[in-house]
Amino acid sequence: MEQTGMPVRSEISAVDPAATMTDPFGRMVSYLRVSVTDRCDFRCTYCMAEDMTFLPKRDLLTLEELDRLCTVFIEKGVRKLRLTGGEPLVRRGILQLVRSLGRHLETGALEELTLTTNGSQLHRFADELVDCGVRRVNVSLDTLDADKFARITRWGRLEQVMQSLEAAGKAGLSIKINAVALKGINEFEIEDMLKWAHGEGYDLTLIETMPLGEIGEDRTDQYLPLSLVRQRLAEKFSLEPIAYKTGGPARYVSVAETGGRLGFITPMTHNFCESCNRVRLTCTGTLYMCLGQDDAADLRAPLRESEGNELVAQAIDEAISRKPKGHDFVIGRNAAPAVSRHMSTTGG
Repeated sequence: MEQTGMPVRSEISAVDPAATMTDPFGRMVSYLRVSVTDRCDFRCTYCMAEDMTFLPKRDLLTLEELDRLCTVFIEKGVRKLRLTGGEPLVRRGILQLVRSLGRHLETGALEELTLTTNGSQLHRFADELVDCGVRRVNVSLDTLDADKFARITRWGRLEQVMQSLEAAGKAGLSIKINAVALKGINEFEIEDMLKWAHGEGYDLTLIETMPLGEIGEDRTDQYLPLSLVRQRLAEKFSLEPIAYKTGGPARYVSVAETGGRLGFITPMTHNFCESCNRVRLTCTGTLYMCLGQDDAADLRAPLRESEGNELVAQAIDEAISRKPKGHDFVIGRNAAPAVSRHMSTTGG
C-alpha cells in the first residue's frame, strides 16, 4: 500500500554553483520532467497500443521517493519541474506530491511547477493544483471533433476535456494546448484549432509525432511535417517569430490576426538539441538524459541504499556527464521505433 502522507523535508535556501549540472556540451540542465506513472486512461493511437501492459505498481517509486529525488535535482540547480505520465492525475495521492513539491516554490528554489495532462481528470483537481502553487498546465488535445477525438484516444470523451478546460480557467490556471499534427486526421483542422485556442485565451503548440514504442500502426501514415503545416498557416496568418520560452523545446511565433502565441515542436524536421536543458525521470527512478536515446541511469538503487543523498547526487552527476549532443529520429515505411519504450514510460 502506497503511503499517502508526505513528510516535510528540509527547505533549499540556495544552490551551490559548483553543484549545478552541466553536460559535456556546456548546456546547463535546469529543467526536470518527471513521469509519476506510466498508466493512462486514454490509448492515443500515436502514443501507445490499445492492449498496453503497464508496470506492476510494486515497481514504482513511492511518492515520498519521488519527492526526495526531485528535491535532490532542485538542490543541483533544477528551476522548472514538470509532472507528466502517462496521465499524472490518475496516480493515487498525486496531489500530496504536488503540494509537497510546492514548498520549493515558496522558498524560491524552484521557479515553476507545472503539469502535462490529457484533461480527463483536471476538472477534479484544478482548484487544488492552484492552491499547491501550480500556475500553468499543458493539456493534450488533438481535435475539436468529438467522434475524431474518440478515435484518436480510443477511450476518451471530448466533453470531459472541455469540462476540465473550463474548470482550469475558472481556477486561474494558464493553459497551453498541445496538439500532435497527424496526417489525414487533424491535418486540415489545425487552422480551426488555432482560432479556437486563441479565442479562449490558450496558447497552442503543435508537435510532430515521434517514433517511440510500438503502437500497432505504421507511423509513416501519421507523420505530418510541421514545416508543411507552418507554410500553410503562413498563407492565412501573419506569423512573427518571438523570443518567448517556457523552458521546453517549442519555438514560438505570434499570430497577428488572433493576438495569440503558436509554438512548434519539431523533433523530426528540425531537432532542438543544441539548446536542450532537460532530463527525464521515470516513475521507476530511471533517468533518461535524452528522449531519443536509450542510455539511462538507475537512481532508485542509490536512493534506497542510503538515507542521505550523496549517492544519488553522484549518480546524477555521472549520468549528466553522458548526456548526448542530440537525437536522430527517423520515420520511414516499416522502420522500427527509434527507441523501444513508449512516450508514457519516459514522460511527455
